[in-house]
Amino acid sequence: FHCLEIMFKYCFCSHMRAPIINNLTVVLVRFIRTGVKCHLLRVSLRTLRILSRDKKVLGPLVTDSALLTLAKLAGLKDGVVSGEEAQRKEAMKVLCNVVYNSTWAQERFSALRWEGGVSIFTAALESCLEVEWKEQYECVLDPAAPAISLEASQRIIEILKILFNITYSTHRQEPTLYRHLVAILRLCLLKKCLLPDDTDELQGHTVNLLSALPLQCLNVLLMVPLQPNSKQCQGVNMDCVHTLMLFMERRLEVGDKMKEKLTPVLNLLTESCRGHRETRHYIRKHILPPLRDASHKPEEGSTVKSRLIRLMTHMDTDLKHCAADLIFVLCKENVSRFVKYTGYGNAAGLLATRGLLGGQGSRIVSSDAQYSSDSDSDTEEYRQVRDRINPVTGRVEVEQPDPMEGMTEEEKDVEAQRLFMLFNKLSRYHTVPLINNWMREDSLTEEGKSGSEDDEEAEEGEKN
Repeated sequence: FHCLEIMFKYCFCSHMRAPIINNLTVVLVRFIRTGVKCHLLRVSLRTLRILSRDKKVLGPLVTDSALLTLAKLAGLKDGVVSGEEAQRKEAMKVLCNVVYNSTWAQERFSALRWEGGVSIFTAALESCLEVEWKEQYECVLDPAAPAISLEASQRIIEILKILFNITYSTHRQEPTLYRHLVAILRLCLLKKCLLPDDTDELQGHTVNLLSALPLQCLNVLLMVPLQPNSKQCQGVNMDCVHTLMLFMERRLEVGDKMKEKLTPVLNLLTESCRGHRETRHYIRKHILPPLRDASHKPEEGSTVKSRLIRLMTHMDTDLKHCAADLIFVLCKENVSRFVKYTGYGNAAGLLATRGLLGGQGSRIVSSDAQYSSDSDSDTEEYRQVRDRINPVTGRVEVEQPDPMEGMTEEEKDVEAQRLFMLFNKLSRYHTVPLINNWMREDSLTEEGKSGSEDDEEAEEGEKN
């Protein structure tokens, strides 16, 4: 036992040579197969957890026998739970490190069926959550059930990490396998832990895993029948979508590690909106309600829409594109509508990335998108000031004094020539025609069509 403790402390020495570490890893892998119990096993696993962080010494750990031994010690083999909770947690962390650092381990787990892979970890997840099945892809969600315990929540999180590492790059297995997993992940989204921070962490890892799964499997989240207190849109259950929106709002408010915490949920909501019409309607109703007050810039304020629009000019390229993509999809990838809600200044980044700055068409729709052919709806307040809105800033600007006042005719001629040269320069980059085209298209759309996003949104706009 004391020798193992010394080995554990020795792992933290940065000057250890790779052959020594590799030999130590080999010895420990053989040792944990002998059926050793209690403290010796726990210290061995703790040592392997440290060693597994180094990609150079993963060799002894990336074998079928080593992976299956760790899976058994973690309580994953055939769904059997044995040993102490601390031991299972350490074994799970070793597995997580190995799968994270080894592409071979990811592919191997993805290829295995009953011996390992997605099936093993899905079964472990099912066991931790004590799942009861109501239908093929519907788990029983009891509001009166106790919250997830601290130990169970930590174990579930480790399983979710491993599943993410397995499925992130190799998720081309049978859809049935992933639909079964998504049905269980629905519980991870909707169930609460004892501590709010644990609930947020659990939902975060659930979002990460959902964003790595094939889009066609995510409809399982919407297939659950409506309950008396369910959120719904056009008869479709929106409980999970609502939870994802609340999760996104909390991440927007935190403001720390924005890219790491926000991009997965933004991507997940964007793809869900693109693939499911009801999801887009529900999220658009909450994030992009009918425009009313045009006296402020779109990015000003504390609403979810304002925060997302502010992210569209963030210094991090990935983050700003994710935020812009979500709003663009909520606008059904219609350029004029997108500019109307965000202002041309905020929209320019996405439009440039997609090659739309030259005004080549007002709408570019993805092949897998499910958009209705309805038009946008405006409130009476917005219609009254629509012609006075600056399309660049997206608001009604304060009336400025006449710049020509007090100027002589000669000075006016000089100023006119200067402005002509500026407009001529802008026209070379199609900037002026583009803005004029968008303003004209938006005006024609609003005047020529009396339809709305849908009947419910139109009625809401008139009532409010």
